[in-house]
Amino acid sequence: MGKYRPFIFLGLAIIIAFVTSVLIYNFLQRKAKVKDVTLETQPIAVAKVDLNWGTVLTSEVIEMKPFLKKSLPAGHFSDPPSLTGRVLISPVKANEPIFESKLAPTTIKTGGVAAVVSPKKRAVAVKVDKVIGVAGFIYPGNRVDVLVTITTGKTPEPITKIVLENILVLAAGPEIQTKGKEERPSPVDVITLEVTPEEAEKLALAATEGKLQLALRNFIDTEDVLTKGTTIPALLSSYTTSKETRPVARRGVAAKRTTPAVSTAPKEKKPPAFVVELIKGTKSSEVKFERSE
Repeated sequence: MGKYRPFIFLGLAIIIAFVTSVLIYNFLQRKAKVKDVTLETQPIAVAKVDLNWGTVLTSEVIEMKPFLKKSLPAGHFSDPPSLTGRVLISPVKANEPIFESKLAPTTIKTGGVAAVVSPKKRAVAVKVDKVIGVAGFIYPGNRVDVLVTITTGKTPEPITKIVLENILVLAAGPEIQTKGKEERPSPVDVITLEVTPEEAEKLALAATEGKLQLALRNFIDTEDVLTKGTTIPALLSSYTTSKETRPVARRGVAAKRTTPAVSTAPKEKKPPAFVVELIKGTKSSEVKFERSE
């Protein structure tokens, strides 16, 4: 019996530990009763695909998605038919709710650029190539500066100048244009800019009399920069270390070389020296002393 005593005590310890664990588990279960909370949701209208501004909404591009009822944003729509025919004035991403703030007034039923032009502004389209259009990196919503290279009648030397700054791009896309007698159409990029009537006049004149170039701006850079424009002499004088300027000869005009002016003023004469005769016995000599000023 004595040799089994350790095993008996071990068995009793295991039984006591098991009973204690069960009692503690049941106690904790009673103390930590968790009530099931059901979150109420409500379906609202969202975009099925990415939609650009100026898009006329149809039932094919709208779907319903559940959102938490307590966190529903203001201006949402729970009735898809009420959105049919409305026009977007801001782009909407896929699965993004459609809000009233992103829609044009109910009186506007026609989509396109006309729906997104701000009041008292105009939409002007200009034809550009891949280089002028920053190689296709200009999209609706971007901001650009408009540069023009023009040659006037009085000054045959061309000049490049920024004529419009921080202009909103409303649309950017290809247009089919037929060159001459060719039956084959070729794509030409068209950039539509939102400008004031005064800016529209400048843009039309620049497009008619010169060559346009667009410069893409950062979204947060809205500061206007005043420039004097640049000409060929100013362009060629960039990054030079010589003080001597040599304008380039153009259209039969000989090149001129600017040399420093030579002073023709008379040189100042030095005052005459004093001559003293020195006599030593029977010998005599002359000593010259410079006159001080």
